[in-house]
Amino acid sequence: MRVKLAAGAVVFVALWSVVALGAEPLLRLGPQELVQAGGAAITVPGYSVPTVADWNSDGLPDLIVGQGGAVSPGAKVRVYLNVGTRAAPAFEGFFYVQSDGAELVVTGSGCLGAYPRVVDWDGDGKKDLLIGQADGRVKIFRNIGTDAAPTFDGGTLLTVGESGTLLSVGSRATPMLVDWDNDAAIDLVAGGMDGYIHVYRNSAALPPSFATVTAAGGAIVKEGGANLYVPSGRSSPVIMDLNGDGVKDILTGNTNGELLFYANVGTDASPAFNGYVAITAGGVKIDLPGTPRSRPEVCDWTGDGYWDVLIGADGGQVRLYQSVAVAGDVDKDFDVDFGDVAAMGALWLAEGEAAAWADLDGDGDVDGVDFAILAFFWRQ
Repeated sequence: MRVKLAAGAVVFVALWSVVALGAEPLLRLGPQELVQAGGAAITVPGYSVPTVADWNSDGLPDLIVGQGGAVSPGAKVRVYLNVGTRAAPAFEGFFYVQSDGAELVVTGSGCLGAYPRVVDWDGDGKKDLLIGQADGRVKIFRNIGTDAAPTFDGGTLLTVGESGTLLSVGSRATPMLVDWDNDAAIDLVAGGMDGYIHVYRNSAALPPSFATVTAAGGAIVKEGGANLYVPSGRSSPVIMDLNGDGVKDILTGNTNGELLFYANVGTDASPAFNGYVAITAGGVKIDLPGTPRSRPEVCDWTGDGYWDVLIGADGGQVRLYQSVAVAGDVDKDFDVDFGDVAAMGALWLAEGEAAAWADLDGDGDVDGVDFAILAFFWRQ
C-alpha cells in the first residue's frame, strides 16, 4: 500500500494487502514516451542512465542523467531542472554536475559511462552522489556545497575489508543504497556485466563502511540454491517493495533491453527469490530493440501515487512508462475494493500529496462526497 494511514486503518489495510496482492508488481504501465527538454527528446552521448531527485530543493523532482561509454565527451552527469509543476514535469536545458570546480568525470568505456544515484552518504542532510563506473568500481562524491546547490569533492573509490581492497563487481557497476537485511544500516547493492546482483553489507551506520566484507565482489543474491543470474547479463537492479506485500523485491534491466521483476518469496530481512516475470507496457513486453542495456529507475513521475518507470539505454534517450490510473483507486493497487474504503477513511483528515489521492471530486478536501464517488466507481 502506498498511503500513510491513520492508526485505525493500519491493521485492516495491511491484512487486505496480504489477501489482495500477489506476486505481480504494482506496475500497470502505458505506452513508451520519450522525456523531452526544450521541445526535443533528451539525447545524451552514448548510454543514458536516469534517476530522479529534487536537486535544487524547490519541492519539484528533477531529472539527473548519466551519460557516456566509449564516446566523447566522456562519462559525466547532467541535471535537468524541473521548470514545470509536480503534476506536469517540464525541462528546458541542462548543466553538468561539478566536482572540485570542474565538470565531474568518471571512468567510462564500452556500454557504460556514469551510473548516478543521489544519496545522503554521511547523514548530514545534504545530497551526495554515488556513481557506478564501467570498470566495475563505485565512487562516492560528497557534497561540499549546500543541499539546494550541490557541488562535490573529487570523489572516493569504495573499498571492502580491513585492508581496503577496492570494491568491484568486475565490470559495469550499477549501484544503489538500501538496507538489505533490515539491521538499520544502509547497505550497497550493485549489478554488473556478469548478470549477478552483488550485496555489500554495511558494518557501520553512517557513512557506510564495508570493512567486514570478505570479497571485492561482495555476496551474490541467491535464487534457490544458486546465484541469481539476470538473463543476458548486465543486471541493473532497483530494490524496493513493488507488489505491496511489505518485503523488498528486485526490478532489473539487462543487456537485451528488458525489464524483469523478481518477487521476494522470503522475508524483508532475508530476501529470497524464485523466478521472474517480464514487465509489459501498453500490453506489450518491454524489450528494446537490439541489445541496448536497459537501466531502470522507479519514481512517481507526476505525484499521482502510482509507480512509473524511467529507462536509460543505448542511443542516449530517456524512456518514460507511466502507470495507467484507475478511477477511485485510493490505495493505488489498480482496483477499487475494501482497501480503498479503509484508505479513504484514513485520509479523511489528512493533508498533503497522499490526501489528494482521496480527493476524488477535486474540491480540496476529503469528505462524504468523495465516499459517494468511490461507491460509484466500485459498482462499475
